[in-house]
Amino acid sequence: MSHTPPPARLGFLYPGHAAEDDYPLMGSMIEPPAQITLIHTEFLEDAHTVEALSEMGSVSRLSKGAEALAGSGIESVMWTSTSASFVLGLDGIRQQIDTLEKLLGVPASTTAMAFARAVKAIDAKRVAIAATYPEEVAQRFRAFLNHFDIEVVHLASRGIITAAEVGLLEKDAVIEFALANVREEADALLMPDTALHSSAWLTDLEQAIGQPILTANQVSFWEALRLCGKLSPQSGLGSLFEHMPED
Repeated sequence: MSHTPPPARLGFLYPGHAAEDDYPLMGSMIEPPAQITLIHTEFLEDAHTVEALSEMGSVSRLSKGAEALAGSGIESVMWTSTSASFVLGLDGIRQQIDTLEKLLGVPASTTAMAFARAVKAIDAKRVAIAATYPEEVAQRFRAFLNHFDIEVVHLASRGIITAAEVGLLEKDAVIEFALANVREEADALLMPDTALHSSAWLTDLEQAIGQPILTANQVSFWEALRLCGKLSPQSGLGSLFEHMPED
């Protein structure tokens, strides 16, 4: 008789409202289904600017969100904003992770760090980026990836200011944006915005572009499972979930 492992209990801190429904959807798509606890964090301004994102990802904002997760029984916690972690640099990300781990006593990470690990997990050396952000913020994502020796061969910026607007992009628009920015010399395409819906369309996206695709909510969910030791091969969530990391 085979033993079914207990479901993963995953915590997510998500700024505002945009594509947070990707997380319970992914939780229902894996076997066994994961238990998702998602807390919406607050911020002063919904804007993809360095100033607004720095405030959004501040220790005080994350600490308040963590308080709402205390006692929930989660096994790992993610700060699910790519830009409101990488704009703060590696030291800022480390502070975010340390804050969450100390407050909640479980492994923690951020979406930006999840991207770096996911790129390595699929053994991608060169990547293209299709970013919904304005140019200044998108360039900071490139700089973040450079710290991990990930070569960016193409970077596109869609220039959308608010997460709310990004969350309204539908399947056809997301696939079109991906297709416009896939590059033959790249090993994968990255779409770094947790406000962007993608989870229901990962198979269609990869089939359309003919390459592995890494999206923000996908890598966040993958990282949450990895952190608590419950990552296993899954179908329907892209090539990433077919590659198991060595550590």
